This record gives sequence, C-alpha cells and structure tokens, in this order.
Amino acid sequence: MSAPDLPPVAAGGCHARDEMTQAARKAGVSELLDRYAADYPQGPHDKPQSMCPAFGSLRVGLRMKRVATVLSGSACCVYGLTFVSHFYGARRSVGYVPFNSESLVTGKLFEDIRDAVHELADPDRYDAVVVTNLCVPTASGVPLRLLPSEINGVRIVGIDVPGFGVPTHAEAKDVLAGAMLNYARKEAEAGPVAAPEGGVSDRPTVTLLGEMFPADPMIIGQMLAPMGLAAGPVVPCREWRELYAALDCGAVAAIHPFYTAAVREFEAAGRPVLGSAPVGHAGTAAWLAAIGEAFGLSAEAVAAAQNAVLPAIRGALAASPVAGRITVSGYEGSELLVARLLIESGAEVPYVGTACAKSPWSAADAEWLEAHGARGKFRSSLEDDCAAMEGLEPDLAIGTTPVVQKAKERGTPSLYFTNLISARPLMGPAGAGSLATVVNAAMGNRARMGKMRAFFEGVGTGDTAGIWEGAPNIREDYRATNLKKLEKKARAAKAEEMI
Repeated sequence: MSAPDLPPVAAGGCHARDEMTQAARKAGVSELLDRYAADYPQGPHDKPQSMCPAFGSLRVGLRMKRVATVLSGSACCVYGLTFVSHFYGARRSVGYVPFNSESLVTGKLFEDIRDAVHELADPDRYDAVVVTNLCVPTASGVPLRLLPSEINGVRIVGIDVPGFGVPTHAEAKDVLAGAMLNYARKEAEAGPVAAPEGGVSDRPTVTLLGEMFPADPMIIGQMLAPMGLAAGPVVPCREWRELYAALDCGAVAAIHPFYTAAVREFEAAGRPVLGSAPVGHAGTAAWLAAIGEAFGLSAEAVAAAQNAVLPAIRGALAASPVAGRITVSGYEGSELLVARLLIESGAEVPYVGTACAKSPWSAADAEWLEAHGARGKFRSSLEDDCAAMEGLEPDLAIGTTPVVQKAKERGTPSLYFTNLISARPLMGPAGAGSLATVVNAAMGNRARMGKMRAFFEGVGTGDTAGIWEGAPNIREDYRATNLKKLEKKARAAKAEEMI
C-alpha cells in the first residue's frame, strides 16, 4: 500500500511533545490521541518523567505465555526498551521492524510490519502477536489497524504507545491489557472459548486488576473464601485464555486504579468495578463490605469474612509498629495503598504523590488519606515529589530513583519504591507486617547517612564535582553563546507555529 504525504517528524521522541502531536494529528491519528487524552489525562508535566512508557506494554506482552512481541520505532528507542526488558528478566526475544525516512513516508514500513507478522504467525508457537508502534511510527500514522486481526489462527494485536500520548509506563500496561480484553471479549461474544490451563473456579470470582506481589492474589483468595467467592485471574494476565476467565467474573477489583481501558472492557461485559484494596484493618473491612454488596451477599456472610481476617491484621499491625514521618511517591499506581498501610502502622505520612491520574477507583483511598492528614497529589511531577521531601524533612523518603538520589544527597534515609516497596505483599495479615522491617531499618540509618555525607563533604557539586588540583575551567562565555542559540531556535519555532 502507499501512504499519504506525511508531515516531517521532529527528532526528540516523546520529549518533542508538541511537534510529535501535531505530526500525528496531521497523519490522521487524532481519534487515538483524543482517546488517550481522556483515558490518561495530563498533569502539570507534559512529558514522561519515568522510563519510556512503552516499557509497560512491552513488559505485559513479554510476561505472557505464547505471545510474540514486535516493536516498530527508532532504533535507539528499541535498543533501550529491549535492554531494560532483559534487565528485568525477559527470557525471550523482542521483534523489531527497522525503517528509514524513505520506508516511513512511502508506506513500506507498514508492508514490512505486515510481512513480519505473517512470518511470526505460527499457531504451534503463539496464541497472539503484539505489534507496538513507538513515537515516530505513531506520529507518522503507520496504520496498525489495517493489519489482519488473525493469521493462521494467531491473533494479531496492534497498539500505539507514544510517549507524547501515554504519560507513564504504568498506564501503557493498560493500553495493551485493554486491547487484549477487547479482542477476547469479542471472541467470547462470538461463541465458546477455551478454558485456562488452570481450569475454571467452581465459585463466583473476583478478577484482580493490576500487577501485584505474587502472594497477594492468594491472600485475597483466602479472604474471599468465607463468602463463598474466589480470586479470579490477575489482569494483566499470564496467558491468553485467562482473559476469558477474567471477563467471566462476578466483579472486578481495581487494585491499581489507573486501568481505564481495561475497566471499559469489563463494564462493556456488564461487570461491576470496585476501587481500593484489602490493605490494613480499615481498608480490608471496607473492601470486604464492598465485595459483599457487589455480589448481593448477606451481612452475616460479610461479617464472617471480616471476623476471619481482621483480628490477625490488627495483631500484625500492633506487632510491627512504624514511628516516623514518611513521604511516599512513585509511578506504579499503588502509592495510595502503601500510604494507607504505613499510616495504620503508626507512621505520619503528610504527602503521597503518584504519577498516575485521579480516577473514580482511587477516590475512596484519597478520601481516607486526606482524613488522616495525608495530602495526596495525582499526576505528581518529580518537582512536586522533591519539593515535598525537602519541605517536609521526613525521617524517610519513599520514591523514584531521582527522589531517592536527592534525598541521599541531603542525608535523608530513602527507599526506592519499585524495587523495595512493590516487592513485598500489601494485602491481609502478611501485608500488615511486611513494610515495617525495611522501613524501620531505613529510618535507623540516619546517623550512617550523616557520616557518609560528612565523608564526601568538600568534593564539590555540579561543575566542581570531584577532586581538583586546580580550579576547573568553567567557560561561562560558551554557556552564554549556547543559551543564545537555544533561545533563537525557540523563537524561530514559535514564529513558524504562527504562520
């Protein structure tokens, strides 16, 4: 096929937001960008401040059995994404369809993608092939929607995950999860579908929405058992057939509340969606009550489930107290849940920042936190999180890598949210005591942090960082000249927009 005349795509990827967005709209991608703007509303910052958003969707596909993944984007972007995917334990190859300016504007790139998909579509190896457009192909209007939906019995799922349309890698997980649920829902509506490898529960199930520590779904299942319910699949799923079981549930628990596209598919299937999660004593009691209401269970059944677990949670909280001021921030989507658990453990949490947007399924947690003295910030920026850490002077800062780095420079104990907090159970009695050990140990390191800061005192910062025999050669005249060039370039770009 031949492509229409496409606008030039600016360099700079997702950080050239305005130029890329304009190019995408001229290329006919306005409907997609409008949907993303509604699903993932922007915040004070207009570009991703974490890793490339497409890592989220890439991770979802790579963790599924019998699913092949193909990326279409700039070589540098694909290299970075494949590197970080293997760093995080991917055990399979990532497909890549290279391109140049000519193949991009003539439509040859789409033909190459189509050929690659046909070559990959082996039903003996794969249930599905996921093709992902990164920034440049999306901005150029490469039409993945024109790929066949199925080849030799292998499903073809095409998605666009541009950094100028999807703010965080957490929300990119929703882009692929929603696309797969949409495909699976239409399959189920068309006729009988296969059961998952693990079989189907003989009890009504609650589908769990959001990636969790592996023990949490089992703990939730134990809490649901006294009500005659079972924990269903976790979305994002690990195999295609789990998608059918996820849709065939009695209710959906939006443990992570930012899965807007996935929720849309569950609601289209007629499934009620509940917010919050069974964290801490108050959170577990309220969540079990909401589950009972969704399934029309008696007050006695709900009380039985609550009485079976709440005393153990209360005991675990009492046995593992946390004393100190803690700021919490991150981009995983579970920041509010962690803050609730810390507060119930005895900590003072004056600030909770999450890079994800506010949604109806985060409202209950936000209200509870506000009532307990925590100021919540949705779609928080790195600047928000650092300002909170510096202004509130916590005993511990939990956050992303740059927040942790800045805290350590100040001598403030800190923990990286993704690797040290998300890697622990949060639900039920196990979750109630899981954070105390690592949090208390970190807060106990303030004296050692002070010694380290004193040890490195005098090595300098910025241009003077390191040990110098003489003064560093700082050329302010070079900086002034370069600044003038940048300002001139910005003025020229602004004038071009007004033409």
